[in-house]
Amino acid sequence: MGSVEEQPADTAHGSIAHRVPDLGALELLLAVARLGSLGAAARELGITQPAASSRIRSMERQLGVALVDRSPRGSRLTDAGALVTDWAGRVVEAARAFDAGAQALRVRRDSRLRVAASMTIAEYLLPGWLLALRAGRPDTAVSLLAGNSAAVAERLLAGEADLGFVEGLTVPPGLDSAVIAHDRLIVVVAPAHPWARRRRPLPAAELASTPLILREKGSGTRQVLDTALGGLARPLIELSSTTAVKAAAVSGAGPAVLSELAVGEELGLRRLVEVPVDGVALARDLRAVWPTGHRPAGPARELLSLTRG
Repeated sequence: MGSVEEQPADTAHGSIAHRVPDLGALELLLAVARLGSLGAAARELGITQPAASSRIRSMERQLGVALVDRSPRGSRLTDAGALVTDWAGRVVEAARAFDAGAQALRVRRDSRLRVAASMTIAEYLLPGWLLALRAGRPDTAVSLLAGNSAAVAERLLAGEADLGFVEGLTVPPGLDSAVIAHDRLIVVVAPAHPWARRRRPLPAAELASTPLILREKGSGTRQVLDTALGGLARPLIELSSTTAVKAAAVSGAGPAVLSELAVGEELGLRRLVEVPVDGVALARDLRAVWPTGHRPAGPARELLSLTRG
């Protein structure tokens, strides 16, 4: 292949990536050393012989030394080529160990999924998404941590969850988000409650002045209601789950404000009655959330895509 004029390498500045041949070139050099032929090495690696020759010449220019002498009898390493080949073997072996380690990390990541979700999403939307995820990833173990939106944010920021879902009006600090669905809160009462027989929408002022069965502060449902009423919502009872609020309303304890996702069956069976409200905005976005700068990967990314299906 001819000699290559040696040029001093600048080792004081610049990235080492510019001075060290890529793995493909090193693997080619190792194949030439093992097979004694540039053509045979090219065939083994699935490239053309001209491409292999070009890669060797490029590596020689990069290193500033001749690596291979070609003749009709085959290809022979120069003394410098033999030395570089020895180093290349160590680099390629280290790269294989690196790849195996990275693969092990991916397998470990993909073997589990920790989800944190606020109550309405956890109870009424996530079960279907998780069943769909299991169909595609039967070996992924999923754990679900249900709590209010503030608790979901805490779990994510503490590294205790891979993906979260919240229902509030704002995204908690330190998290990125994507809107996955829309929801509406409604006022519901038991059929025997006086509001069940109203012919006109309930004024916002009357809703604000009436003690209500409410979710606790920190929940997305409570945040939406407090904002809609200017922070004037009055608690009759504060409960920490959507199911508990619904049960209290069905029992006749008082009016409640719940997601329409949570009360479809009760409304259909007339166990609860929706009370129209005038002048109160109770719509909200449902969001997937994750720590800022850490886009979901593996099973978390797949679950996120299922929520948009």
